[in-house]
Amino acid sequence: MPATPHLDDIVNQLSDDGYCIIPNFLQAPFAARLHQYANAIPSQFWSTAAVGRAQQQTINTMVRNDRIRWLTDEHEPESAYLAIMDELRIWLNRQLFLGLFDYECHFAHYPSGAFYKKHLDAFKGRSNRRLTTVMYLNENWQDEHGGQLVIYGERGQVLKQVKPERGTLVVFLSDKFVHEVLPSFRDRLSITGWFRLNASISGIVDPPR
Repeated sequence: MPATPHLDDIVNQLSDDGYCIIPNFLQAPFAARLHQYANAIPSQFWSTAAVGRAQQQTINTMVRNDRIRWLTDEHEPESAYLAIMDELRIWLNRQLFLGLFDYECHFAHYPSGAFYKKHLDAFKGRSNRRLTTVMYLNENWQDEHGGQLVIYGERGQVLKQVKPERGTLVVFLSDKFVHEVLPSFRDRLSITGWFRLNASISGIVDPPR
């Protein structure tokens, strides 16, 4: 059995539905520590989030207006979070044979009024992003604060509307589910990441961030 709780729940829900929502995936003290850590990162280390990947990236604040900072193994508690997600990667490969090669993620800060309109994280055959993950770090989030993640079905119907509550993990197939972040009316912090397939050629990871 894996050391981290809920991994079997993730496997079962992904197998059935292609997405899952796991409250309290992170223990409250560690989620609070991540929130405190992210809030303490100086503003010059954050960048305006772009739309698209690699050479096609552009800044379009009509589509999204959050700010991001990529996580690395160089700092605690970033490395601790990455270790948890690597355990999840290994377990998903073992149980579902997904061939997940690596994981990348960033903090996402939505100040009051920020949003991210409907989009798809990957297009079939055009990206190595296989699974999207979102971890929420916000305490005492109320419905009136907005900022919900909306996941849509193939016919455009709303499948789930997720409140960004501390410790909740969302995982879904990157090339299947259109989703959006509704406007937030208070500061909103999360960690967004992607498990990726190995589409490398001559040692160059494809695509880069």
